[in-house]
Amino acid sequence: MGVHCTRMLYICLFGLFFKTIIGGALRKPIDVPFHRNYVPTWAAEHIKYLNSGNEVQLYLDKYSGTGFQSKGTYLFGHFSMQMKLVPGDSAGTVTAFYLSSTNSEHDEIDFEFLGNRTGQPYILQTNVFTGGKGDREQRIYLWFDPTRDYHSYSVLWNMYLIAFFVDDVPIRVFKNSKDLGVRYPFNQPMKIYNSLWNADDWATRGGLEKTDWSKAPFVASYRSFHIDGCEASVEAKYCATQGMRWWDQKEFQDLDGPQYRSLSWVRQKYTIYNYCTDRSRYSVVPPECHRDHDV
Repeated sequence: MGVHCTRMLYICLFGLFFKTIIGGALRKPIDVPFHRNYVPTWAAEHIKYLNSGNEVQLYLDKYSGTGFQSKGTYLFGHFSMQMKLVPGDSAGTVTAFYLSSTNSEHDEIDFEFLGNRTGQPYILQTNVFTGGKGDREQRIYLWFDPTRDYHSYSVLWNMYLIAFFVDDVPIRVFKNSKDLGVRYPFNQPMKIYNSLWNADDWATRGGLEKTDWSKAPFVASYRSFHIDGCEASVEAKYCATQGMRWWDQKEFQDLDGPQYRSLSWVRQKYTIYNYCTDRSRYSVVPPECHRDHDV
């Protein structure tokens, strides 16, 4: 199956079923070498290149983490990365894959994988920043061990929605709610960033679990450096090919019925935090939460 089951067999088969019916909806990413689309951002000596650059490993030790970023900036598209997370005792570490603009009121679309003690599950945190405002965290457990094999993590971003996928299974949707007074990322090009870094002041149990440097170096692996987006200069305010790319078409303006059932499955089985239902933070439901069936 390509999936390591850590739950009962029927759960694994259920996930595979949704992967099968959804897999044809999105274009299959094209595997390309690292240097075609990406360059190191910082601590380049902590990046190791394997298989002629078709796979890279990021290293974190007590001196530094590291990261890389896309060469281009993009307004909309489909962006994916295959990742294998830090195995064993990964408490305090964060492995990230995200898109971000560069100005002060920035837009951002985040995958953050929060490490944990040996035997405890990873937490996948997603977030969306619009106009510099974030605080839209959602957290899930994954239905497989993300340290044993590579799995695909992807973002579909167009004028209508931002959808997060794990192995083609949708785990979150953030819809355009500008008519409700919610800013939406549409005119600030973003770069794609990937990083491995120490965040033991907050990442694991709110900072209670610290990084055990005796286990260093911590290693996260990446491959399939796929980008299919509307490339633009940093100053560009619109996509010149708007409406003409596959991810702009009608069938990608919303999830379909099977995809919403898959999303419901993830929420019921694996969601451990959703800002939309956190009344201690938001006494009034944020308006965008009504759009993606989060409440």
